[in-house]
Amino acid sequence: MSRRRRDSSDEEDVGHSARKRRRGSENIDIEERLESLITRVGEKSTSSLESNLEGLASVLEADLANYKTKIMRILCSCVVKLPEKMAVYTTLVGLLNAKNYNCGGEFVEMLIRNLKESLKTGEYDNAKLIVRFLADCVNCHVIVAGSLLSMFDNFIEVTLEDNIPQVRSDWYVYAVMSALPWVAKELHEKKEAEFNKLLSTIDNYISKRQKIHVPALRVWTSDFPHPQEEYLDCLWAQIKNLRANKWSEKQIVRPYLAFDGVLCEALQHTLPQIIPPSHNEETTYPLPRVVFRMFDYTDVPEGPVLPGSHSIERYLIEEQIDRILRTNFAERKDCAAALLSFPSKNKIPLNYMIVEVMFSQLFLLPVPPYLEIFYGSLLIELCKLQPGSMPQVLAQATEMLYERIDTMNVTCIERFSNWFAYHLSNFQFRWSWDDWSTCCQMDPELPKPKFVKEVLLKAMRLSYHQRMVETVPESFEALIPEKPHSEFKYEKEGAGSMPGTMVAHQLISAIKSKCTPEEAMVLLKDLPNPLSEEESDPTYHPLRIDVFVSVLLHLGNKSFSHSFAAIAKFHHILKLLADTEEGQIWLLRTMFEVWSSHQQMMVVLVDKLLKTQIVEPSAVANWLFSSEMQPEFTKFYVWEIMHATIRKMSKQVDKLQQDVEDAKDKLDAAKRKQADGLMDDEDEEIPTDDIIERMEERLEAAQNQQKRLFLIIFQRFIMILTDHLAKCEGNSIDYNTPWYKWVIERLQQIFLLHHELVFRYISTLESLLFTSDIDFHILEIFQQFCALRS
Repeated sequence: MSRRRRDSSDEEDVGHSARKRRRGSENIDIEERLESLITRVGEKSTSSLESNLEGLASVLEADLANYKTKIMRILCSCVVKLPEKMAVYTTLVGLLNAKNYNCGGEFVEMLIRNLKESLKTGEYDNAKLIVRFLADCVNCHVIVAGSLLSMFDNFIEVTLEDNIPQVRSDWYVYAVMSALPWVAKELHEKKEAEFNKLLSTIDNYISKRQKIHVPALRVWTSDFPHPQEEYLDCLWAQIKNLRANKWSEKQIVRPYLAFDGVLCEALQHTLPQIIPPSHNEETTYPLPRVVFRMFDYTDVPEGPVLPGSHSIERYLIEEQIDRILRTNFAERKDCAAALLSFPSKNKIPLNYMIVEVMFSQLFLLPVPPYLEIFYGSLLIELCKLQPGSMPQVLAQATEMLYERIDTMNVTCIERFSNWFAYHLSNFQFRWSWDDWSTCCQMDPELPKPKFVKEVLLKAMRLSYHQRMVETVPESFEALIPEKPHSEFKYEKEGAGSMPGTMVAHQLISAIKSKCTPEEAMVLLKDLPNPLSEEESDPTYHPLRIDVFVSVLLHLGNKSFSHSFAAIAKFHHILKLLADTEEGQIWLLRTMFEVWSSHQQMMVVLVDKLLKTQIVEPSAVANWLFSSEMQPEFTKFYVWEIMHATIRKMSKQVDKLQQDVEDAKDKLDAAKRKQADGLMDDEDEEIPTDDIIERMEERLEAAQNQQKRLFLIIFQRFIMILTDHLAKCEGNSIDYNTPWYKWVIERLQQIFLLHHELVFRYISTLESLLFTSDIDFHILEIFQQFCALRS
């Protein structure tokens, strides 16, 4: 009997848990359905947007009782993740608020919490989108216009704070200005006096800002044919234009206008007071930028007219294209499709605007938002989808960029050459080369011939030498790269009289016979040190390094893999021979002698030597600035090596920093467990205080090494530029030569590309190197860099 009772109770338990599971899965299904409905509203549909919004609002209202929190979270997520459909979601929130006032209030509260959190954590892009959404909620009668104006006033009051960087006040002013196209008309109608006062404060701020940083961020040094404006100046000019047009624009889709009768009856919410978090030194604000302009209406041959550079429509369209790129950057096919189905594509020259926005991002200084390859692959995808029009627009853009290249920033010339080489490689390297043939008669150091040569060098990496020879006309012969090959001086005519030749040949035989590293070292021992005559105790042995490295690279010259295998096998010997910085520089010089005609091989080998710690970053920097490398100094591969070296050093410091933090966290966790009596013998190995101390010492050594690397680079820049300027002044000639342009802008590039690292050492640089007694032309670059965050 008891057993039977137990059996039936077991059955009840099973039934209860099954029902619970069913309810759980039903809840998940409903939540997924809600998410799908909300995120997909506004996409192509057989019904009108208005009927879809009305239907969705009714569905959501019915589900509010059980799924209110989930619905709120999905909507808040859409605010920042789907900003291109902002007006759709503000309308939806307006309809929900009209049906359920408390729901509207809770949503606004959640959005305000998200805004405060974004401002506190430095997620400024999300914060800007939330501010814009709140502004549009005024149009939907969700938020009282006066309370939004109070929030704007609080943001603008940041400009009155003392001892803050300009980038802080810039961002808060920009957040307000970028929301005005959506809400200005409403504010003007309802709160004209207060709104005019706000505009007057913004105007006053814009007119007084310092703009020392602007030259460092310009793509072109010339304002012809298009002025290169700072972003706040440009947006303010566009807003003043909007004001002159009585706050009317033709670009924003406003679905809430169809529901005006319903929405205007709704009760509105007053925003709580929002005080921007106070400034602290750890906060990193978005950097200023210069607006890139490449086209105007005269460049568009037919069809819709391109909006003027100071029309608000230009800003709104560019902002929307930028949003599409941000939303879809991880998937080029989706991104291309989204761009080409732009909502008002028939009213604007869409292809021109897409190309301009993409190049503006590619050329953005200090760094583009995404990998350079993204822009190349996306442009190719766009050409595939619109073969009848996009290639022509892109060709026109390329011609315009080439024609203006003399005043283009060196960093942008480099990105332009990388993109163009990649693009050509996808189109059989076809181009109207004859149109550029005049560059073949120019000084090879001028931007046009330099650009063409670098394009061919990059294209050769994606193809092969003979293809380059066959691709360009014969008139380009002077710019065609040399065929890559290795030079082995110990096999050349007359090599017999050179010291080390006999040992070099013995070494070749030994390595081919698979000798051990120790046996190879025995052969090198007999070589005399040429430095012994000058120094009693030389710090390195140039002849041993020269012979061994020449032989090793000669034997591994078939491919990258062969070279890597040779370095791996004889790693110990290379470390012994190059145990001082002078020895490492000599090793790099020897590598250059062997592979001077193969830039890519040198880039890859230096990277390998750094990775295997055979050479130090400081040795690479000193080698690149050495007198032997002066003829190569303006070639792009030199700076590819330099930037890779800085990044390698940075990664090493970051890794050591992370290791120290992880070890401290483990130790703290172990101490807490021990205090609670929860220690387990099987717990993973716990670092001791001594281990952490040694790790911190390694970190400090790496940080000092990084600091020294930057000091070497900037000191050598100052030396060569000062020498050039002094020589020009002494000979009464113009200092602004092609060489000077490449070098001074490379100095600027080091500052910009590695700005986060360099800012750590800014006080040291200011006190030791960039003092008031150096030439103004050099000091000016440093001052522009400092102004980026000042």
